[in-house]
Amino acid sequence: MDLLEVKNGSKAADSSDFLFILIDLYNDVYYINPSSLPEMKNVLVVTMPDTREYVINSDLRDNNTMNDYMAAYYDSVLHLGRVMRKIAASNQTEIQEMVFVNVNYFRNTSFKGIAGEYKLDIYGDRDVNLSVIYTTNNNKYKVLFIFDTEYNNTLMVDKDPDFVWGKKLPEFKPYSGPAIHNIVVAVLGVMVVTVATIAFVFYGQNRKDRLLRKRWSHINPDLVTLLDSEHNIISLKIEDEREQKKLQIRRAFYDKKIVILKELKNSDGNFNKTQKMELNALLHIDYYNLTKFYGTVRFDEGVFGVFEYGERGSLRYVLSDKVSYPEDTFMDWEFKISVMYDIAKGMSYLHASNIQVHGRLKSTNCVVDNRMVVKITDFGCNAFLSSSKDLWTAPEHLRNQGTSQKGDVYSFAIISQEIVLRKSTFYTKSCSSRSEKLSKVMTSYFRPDLDIKMASEKELEVYMLIKSCWDEDPERRPDFKKVENCLEKNISKIHNRANESYMDHMIRRLQNYSRNLEHLVEERTALYKAERDRAHFLNFMLLPRPVVKSLKETGVVEPELFDEVTIYFSDIVGFTTLCQYSTPMEVVDMLNDIYKGFDSIVDHHDVYKVETIGDAYMVASGLPRRNGNRHAVDICRMALDILSFMGTFQLRHLPSISVWIRIGIHSGPCAAGVVGMKMPRYCLFGDTVNTASRMESSGHPLRIHVSEPTIHILQRTDCRFEYEIRGETYLKGKGTDTTYWLTGETGEDYDLPTPPTTENVQRLQQDLAHMILACLERRKRGSVRRRKVHTGVDEDDKGRESEVDSEDGHPEYLQLATVDNTLSTFL
Repeated sequence: MDLLEVKNGSKAADSSDFLFILIDLYNDVYYINPSSLPEMKNVLVVTMPDTREYVINSDLRDNNTMNDYMAAYYDSVLHLGRVMRKIAASNQTEIQEMVFVNVNYFRNTSFKGIAGEYKLDIYGDRDVNLSVIYTTNNNKYKVLFIFDTEYNNTLMVDKDPDFVWGKKLPEFKPYSGPAIHNIVVAVLGVMVVTVATIAFVFYGQNRKDRLLRKRWSHINPDLVTLLDSEHNIISLKIEDEREQKKLQIRRAFYDKKIVILKELKNSDGNFNKTQKMELNALLHIDYYNLTKFYGTVRFDEGVFGVFEYGERGSLRYVLSDKVSYPEDTFMDWEFKISVMYDIAKGMSYLHASNIQVHGRLKSTNCVVDNRMVVKITDFGCNAFLSSSKDLWTAPEHLRNQGTSQKGDVYSFAIISQEIVLRKSTFYTKSCSSRSEKLSKVMTSYFRPDLDIKMASEKELEVYMLIKSCWDEDPERRPDFKKVENCLEKNISKIHNRANESYMDHMIRRLQNYSRNLEHLVEERTALYKAERDRAHFLNFMLLPRPVVKSLKETGVVEPELFDEVTIYFSDIVGFTTLCQYSTPMEVVDMLNDIYKGFDSIVDHHDVYKVETIGDAYMVASGLPRRNGNRHAVDICRMALDILSFMGTFQLRHLPSISVWIRIGIHSGPCAAGVVGMKMPRYCLFGDTVNTASRMESSGHPLRIHVSEPTIHILQRTDCRFEYEIRGETYLKGKGTDTTYWLTGETGEDYDLPTPPTTENVQRLQQDLAHMILACLERRKRGSVRRRKVHTGVDEDDKGRESEVDSEDGHPEYLQLATVDNTLSTFL
């Protein structure tokens, strides 16, 4: 009652612009009776928690009177008794010497009472969890959050509230107009915007990249095919200081090549802004010595990244396999330098890109392809992969977490030592324990073995480069551009030796040719992919996607029976008459304009366009992809959109002639399959197709003729369509059935054209030819909009002129239809 007095019956007080807080601590009605009142919709109630072991009864005349005050007195007496029992159980000497009861018995304690659990703080005050309750839009009490008075914490109970304020509570203070500092901020803001606009002119080239980072879409799982179970898992043998490990990696086919699927852990596929930026940066990386990232794909097992596959495995595995890759004949000094050169080129490109730092460079994530080219992987995934402390990690990052470009140079030096010696990671004779090596690196200058004294003249420069790369001071380490140039000079010295044989020269030329050929193949491949994508798009325009996939994989499509589909037929009223007074090109343009409008409407509904034959347009829903009861809803909504489109459509060569269509809809079972080998067509078979065609042919212009089975399906859905019963209608070959006119959908404004009355339907065919002739005559006179007034017209011309359609008046069948005793039903 107090709340009603405050609101004083004002409707504005019940709006979402206000928020009332009602402090009603000693009332349990919000838990006993969940139903609320309309005036409580913009009220938050602060009350005690639902821990009472009694029901409040405020009637003092009743013997069962009970409230929170009585419960508090009862619980306090009960607790006092407990304290007295505790004192009585203590030493009698202490009791005799006690003058006053120690207050600590009533502080920092807890006990159980009929009002729930009591917790007393250091001051003897009770700590309680207060409930904040709101009223939902359907007038129900619901707890919004709980406030803990002990720790001053707020626990959100309903994370998706359904209250009158929308998705969040209103501001705590009303708007008081712009303050002076706001005006100053606004002026400064205008200045900043002006400067920023000028800056955007110079940085407009990067705008597309920034927009791309905000978008991300997964690869279609149908395009990624996992290999057979015996080939699906490969093992990379990685030598570790502690034990031999095997890493299992999933392989799959994508874009007619083998790829690697790496699981993106702790992700459901809905990436945040940081993750999208990293993935887009990865997607733009396309370099010879970096593995290509193709995108992400979502399977039932999780979300996976799709990466380029290195056929020969990791560099660590290649270095440890001395049988397949012998030291002297295969992996000679020139090959070792080329491997180091590949890594340096890849890292130099990576550091210059938007990714900037690898952070996890090691010999296990350097892979070798079938052309013995080393490529770097596992870069740019900081949001999905965490950096770990390994033997490749720089000492400054072992002591303090982080990544840097100089840290990558240190990791390259450790990998180079592996390549030169072909021994275990961070090999040294003085120490074999991994943990001991990491400890020494963190506490002192400790590096793997690299005997410079025993190095030959050609090896000495590379050895010195490695030692400079693992220098303790990061600033003294060279960058990868310098490393790349140094290794390139060494390779040049080897190739330009005076004693280079003819065979060595030919091999070098073949290597250069292969590199150029690879670039040429990549260009041709890009052109091929573009043509293939266009071919796929055309195939999907002609046949359903599952059918195209089955034809590509097996060459056949098995016929399929669908228990329930909805089929749509329509044709143009008076199409033969229109064709009689139109040229072939005008007929083609007319059908093209109409069907392009229909096709654009079809794209917005879950339907499949089957075919067009002349002026007939056939659409089905519920196949080839089943969609429950939605097929009838989608067809009916599409039919309403098409009818609305025809209400505003005009012919290019006969602009004053209205084009009318008949629409028929029926639902039932249907069989479907691909017929023919040349120009295959996805055809529908069954009595449902025939009945839908009969529904169209027995309908009226600008009407949607719907069968009774379709109406029953609509009634099973939560959609509210409007229809009128037509009655018993004779369908050729089917007998009489109860049919309906679909007139709209509740809450939707389709702006449908007014259909002609039943009596005037027959006159349409008779007057259509006169209307077309009059339109053509006016077009010959040079104007369709205006008609000259002639004097001396005889009576026959006046009679004929009254029958044809003029710009100022319409025949009576174009006037508003008056249908008596119509039954409107809302689904």
